[in-house]
Amino acid sequence: MLQPALSSMCAYPVSADSICSASWFRTEAPIPIIFITGHGDIPMLVRAIKEGAVEFLAKPFRDRDLLDAIQHALKIDRAARQERTMVAEVRRRYESLTKRERQVKRLVLSGLLNKQIAGELGSSEVTVKMHRGQVMRKMKAQSVVQLVRMAEKIGITGEAAPPTNEN
Repeated sequence: MLQPALSSMCAYPVSADSICSASWFRTEAPIPIIFITGHGDIPMLVRAIKEGAVEFLAKPFRDRDLLDAIQHALKIDRAARQERTMVAEVRRRYESLTKRERQVKRLVLSGLLNKQIAGELGSSEVTVKMHRGQVMRKMKAQSVVQLVRMAEKIGITGEAAPPTNEN
């Protein structure tokens, strides 16, 4: 079970420095940030949200507003953690493919049929079917559409592949 995270920052007037801190938190420790200030204005609100704040509360605020902001931040964090976990798992599966399986996967993603892939790789259609089956099994994809979605999640298109260790 993924444990939620929420940033707790000292509540002092939001300034350019504290908004820059939000940017650092977003890149270095991706957790939701709720800004609380007694001296906020619209430009400051816009900048805080652009820099990654999930909520911006101006004092005075109701207890319910803070609780709602915390619930919202936890929901966002939960979804982000699940997404990162899923992407890491898909990347691990991709890295388990052999060089030939990656070639077959790339050609499948580009829309070629098994016979065309065999011609492109100089192998038999039966061999391509075997490699294609291995790709689907290792990637745990039920369909080519699902394989395409997985490839998009980790930044792989029909022609490009992320830098990884070749098998």
